[in-house]
Formats: sequence, structure tokens, C-alpha cells
Amino acid sequence: MQQIELLGTRVPAFVIDIGLVALSILIAIVVHGLGMRVLDRIARRTPGSTDDIFVEHARRPLRWIAVGIALATVRRFLNLPPTADAAWTQAAGLIVPLLVGSLAIQMIRATGKAIELDADISVADNLRARRRRTRSAILVRIAVFGVGFLTICLMLLSIPSIRSVGVTLMASAGLAGLAVGAAAQPLLKNLIAGIQMAFTEPVRLDDVVIVEGEWGRIEEIRLTYVVVALWDERRLVVPVSQFLEKPFQNWTRNTSQLLGSVFLMLDPAADIDRLRAHAEQVVKANPRWDGRAFVLQVTDSKADAIEVRILATARDAATAFDLRCDIREALLAYVRDQMPEALPRRRVAMDAPLNHRAASGAA
Repeated sequence: MQQIELLGTRVPAFVIDIGLVALSILIAIVVHGLGMRVLDRIARRTPGSTDDIFVEHARRPLRWIAVGIALATVRRFLNLPPTADAAWTQAAGLIVPLLVGSLAIQMIRATGKAIELDADISVADNLRARRRRTRSAILVRIAVFGVGFLTICLMLLSIPSIRSVGVTLMASAGLAGLAVGAAAQPLLKNLIAGIQMAFTEPVRLDDVVIVEGEWGRIEEIRLTYVVVALWDERRLVVPVSQFLEKPFQNWTRNTSQLLGSVFLMLDPAADIDRLRAHAEQVVKANPRWDGRAFVLQVTDSKADAIEVRILATARDAATAFDLRCDIREALLAYVRDQMPEALPRRRVAMDAPLNHRAASGAA
């Protein structure tokens, strides 16, 4: 066992190596902590929270990168046997791409988080903010997928045995490549559709849609699927390709403002002008009405009833739904209490019996 004289004492070489490695790791952690403290102080003094996001996301990857740099620096002072030195080199080929890839992924996610905080979707008409959030969310996931895939490839290529196997497989891909391509076709189809959705934007985050007969809001957009939050708190998971291949309703494609409709079935003898005047009072007094449009019309006529349609505008889908309910409840109560003659009724004309008509004719 190789020994080294240290302060008049002979110490095994591996003990000194372990001490050097531990000391280098400790120094790296201390330097990282001091550096992050300086960055935190700078971030707190600057306006906005963008730099805070980047500092927080970079904290853990930078710690491991500092440790990696310390180990790479101390390596030249270690007394490693050839086998251990070869293992160290092999480990470095795996760790370096992993550290760089993890830092790149965290920076990409920090960028997406900063864009998300800057795009406020809590305002009434949030079309531009939803467009930015949707595009950044999809592009961030695409970039993370690409960086992760590249990192794994670089890690595998650093292993000579796997690299030679990869060259052999590439030379004889043929039918195997076709089989894998056929098996992965649904996944690739949705991946390509996800990339296409980032630029065509058939739906955006917080869009109000009707998909598969269900009303809901776009809650999350992934590379291969979209999560729709339904009105009753269920979640509908839809493949991305469906939004590009099948028709669906998007109520907030260009603006969040909507036109709500209320239908009433009334008696043909109902006083429409009187009902229209009261409906106008109800709508104008409702704070959910945005003041853009109101109209009451008779849209259909049948033997026993007429169809009355009331249209009123609101700033968004949820407000429009509540406004419709308010109008419907108020008009039904008004018809019941003030215009009972407007309630639909069935009229029956009773002809006299045949024998009664015959007797009347003889007389």
C-alpha cells in the first residue's frame, strides 16, 4: 500500500486522497453558498421578480457544477491507480453532460416561469396574455424535451461499448427502424401536433371550449395532450391531434366577450312590448351586463306558444352564464306574478255532439 509522509507521519495515500476530495467538496459548497448569497442580494435590490426566478432555478444545478469543478481540479493531485483513473474519466463523461443539461433545463423553465408571471390572465380581456402563456408553455416543454434527449445521447455516447453498439444498430436499422416508427406513430403524431399548436394556436390557456359535448376551460397544454377543466370540476384529457383534426367550439378565440341568449316559451297573446320593457330594466340593472348589446325578439311561432329570445352581452363566458340565469329567473318571476296570461296554455274547441246537432236541425 502506497504511503506518503505527512508532518513526519506516514499516511496511506488513499486517506490523503479521500481528505483532498472531501476538502474540495467542502470548499465548493462554501463558495457556492457565498456566490448564491451575493446573487440573492442583487436580485432583491432589483425591481421585478424575473432575476429572482432565474437565481432560484439555478441554485441546485450550480451547486453540483461547483462540486464537479472542484473534483476535476483536485484530480491532478490524487494518486489514483490506472483502473480508478479510467473509471474517473468514464464517470466524468457521464456527469459533465448531465450537469450542463440540468442547468440548461432549469434556465429554460425559469424563462417560462418569468413569461408566465409577466402574462397576467386575471384581467377581463386577457387574449394577449393567454397567447403568450400558451406559446411559452408549449415551447418550454419542446425545449426541455430536446435538451433532455440531447443530454441522454451525449451521456450514452461517452460509453465506448454503447457507442459501438449504436453504430452497429444504425448500420442494420432497416426493418427494425420501420417497426419502431410504426409503433411510435401515435406518439410522434401528437408531438408534431403539439409543435404545430404552439404556432397555429387553435386553443390557448384559459380558453372556453366545448369538446366532446363538454363545456370547460383549457387548464393545461402538454406536448401530447390537453387538459380541459369542466364546469363540474372533472378533467377531460384530450389528445393534441384532436384539436387539429376535429371541429370543436372555442368561445374565446378572438375575445373573451360573449353574447348570451335566454329563451322563453309564452302564450301567443302575451304582451311583448310590456315584457321587453321589463326585460330591459332587468338587464340594465344587472352588474354582469357589459352594456354592449340587449335585444328581445320573437324568434318562432307555433300553434300553442311563441318563442321569445333575449340576447345580452357580458365580459366573459362565466359572467355570461350567470347573466343568463339572472335574466331567466327575473322574467319567469315577472310573468308568473304580473303577466299570468302570458303563460303557455292549450286551447281546445269543443264541437256539439252529432245527435244534439240533428235535434237542433229538426226543430
